[in-house]
Amino acid sequence: MPRIALYALVVCVLSVAAAVVSFVQGSWLGLVWVLLAGLTSNMTWYYLKRGRAAAARGGSVTG
Repeated sequence: MPRIALYALVVCVLSVAAAVVSFVQGSWLGLVWVLLAGLTSNMTWYYLKRGRAAAARGGSVTG
């Protein structure tokens, strides 16, 4: 798993946890956390697919 995909996954999990806490406390700020979770989820899938494609063709992914 590329490192950037792992970082994006960690941010996604943390933002979901923050959204749950925000909604439990009655704050609408949880909507921002949900949007961040969606963005980082898409980033995770993108970098995973990019890393798999690079591994399949024998290259390496930088950055």
